[in-house]
Amino acid sequence: MTTLASKFKNMDMMWKYVIFAYLLFWVMVMGICGTASMVFNASPLTMRWLANLCAWSPTFALLIMFKKLRPNMTIKEFFLDAFGQKLRLDLLLLSTVAVIGGILLTVWALSVAKQLSFSSFFSLGAYSLPLALLLSFLSGPTGEESGWRGYLRPELNSKYGFVKGSLILGVVWAFWHTILWFVDSDFAGLALILYIISNVVVMTSLVIIMNVVLDRSNNLFNAIWIHFCFNIIYR
Repeated sequence: MTTLASKFKNMDMMWKYVIFAYLLFWVMVMGICGTASMVFNASPLTMRWLANLCAWSPTFALLIMFKKLRPNMTIKEFFLDAFGQKLRLDLLLLSTVAVIGGILLTVWALSVAKQLSFSSFFSLGAYSLPLALLLSFLSGPTGEESGWRGYLRPELNSKYGFVKGSLILGVVWAFWHTILWFVDSDFAGLALILYIISNVVVMTSLVIIMNVVLDRSNNLFNAIWIHFCFNIIYR
């Protein structure tokens, strides 16, 4: 136990952030969403708003640990720097086409393989289009990116290089969702394993697209936009 505590104490602050972001998310999902669902029988829309709140845990973790993560910088300076570089519309357009086109091509292949209609893979659920767009934007895209791409991405790239840093970030981001794979999916056994593998592959691919764009236009809005395009189609 002492050895474990000693190892954690000497651990790189970057990895302490990752662990804290994981634990905070899992505690929020089980504590907030679990209580709302099982104790108060919250409505689907309420559960969606609470899920959005939980998605902000990487940013909450960043703000809570900020003085240790960025001791020589204020929070205001961090965000001014993160959003300071000029956006390139060509990169936004190309990344939009890459993300949405990739998803649509994959869905088309699945529809052919399973002999299902292409449109059957898409649904807004019980929400209107404006509400679906708002809910999607206020979840992962705005909630996660300050932590994953604003803080963790440059740390990993600096420590491991662009390629290895991107792959590590993809795996870290994917397995952060672990609790959702068990409480928010209908998969089990081999199907669950395949589902997890596909999630890791898809999220790592998305990270690579984000990192390529951010390497050329280091404005956090690029990551937010790519994440939003993925969510609105994938969901």
